[in-house]
Amino acid sequence: MAQFEKIKASARAKAEHPFRVIKQQFGYSKTRYRGLAKNTERLYLLAGFTNLVT
Repeated sequence: MAQFEKIKASARAKAEHPFRVIKQQFGYSKTRYRGLAKNTERLYLLAGFTNLVT
């Protein structure tokens, strides 16, 4: 059972790392509402920058 938890934790860590970069390095933890389209575009842009950083 402990082996299964280790596998889950490893997968979760890999999936959560980009969100940590977006929130802490790019300061996107809180955002103003500028409309769904503008906020979505900014999130996509930051996700692209995250791919460059990592």
